[in-house]
Amino acid sequence: MYFEYGDREIEYLKRKDIRLGSAIDIIGHIYREVDDDLFLSVVRNIIGQQISSSALKTVWARLAGKLNVVNAETVCAASREEIQSCGISFRKVDYIKDFANRIHIGEFDVETLRTLPDADVIDKLTALKGVGVWTAEMLMIFCLQRPDVVSYGDLAIHRGMRMLYHHRKIDRKLFDKYARRYSPYGTVASLYLWAVAGGTIPEMHDYASGKAAK
Repeated sequence: MYFEYGDREIEYLKRKDIRLGSAIDIIGHIYREVDDDLFLSVVRNIIGQQISSSALKTVWARLAGKLNVVNAETVCAASREEIQSCGISFRKVDYIKDFANRIHIGEFDVETLRTLPDADVIDKLTALKGVGVWTAEMLMIFCLQRPDVVSYGDLAIHRGMRMLYHHRKIDRKLFDKYARRYSPYGTVASLYLWAVAGGTIPEMHDYASGKAAK
């Protein structure tokens, strides 16, 4: 399953932003996988903080093997030591178990997030231990498929903006100007900014490095 977007979003962004439009034409359609299982997505995002994607894949395979089925009940039933043995720090284990316990006792209904406005989703998720604004925004993109998310806390988004618009620094005012320009399809813009930041267009450079454009 991939983040869904099409001609409407692309044509809007190309009309609003010539530079982004040129990058879109060069890069083409972006296929970014999403996962609509909210519980698993929260747990996976907590585990994945400050580790590589390959390490996350390894740890997740171990956890799935240990629990057989990863859900609130199996996480609650497992000991801290059992979960930690999969390669997860005790701090993250405690975050995961606290989240699972809240669901298990009915204190947190993760499915209600689907019906809430973006700001309320962030408020609900950041009330959980171990979930900050950036993590909440990534869940909004890659699980809830919210259409208008551009994360100020994402370093790669900043890098993509610097490269695309030739800035040495993206402050909050400048960031908000671009985010407003992309709205209501900021998430699609984010996909392309990540691609630019990742070097998809080789002739683009990060101006924060002091290098001149070729």
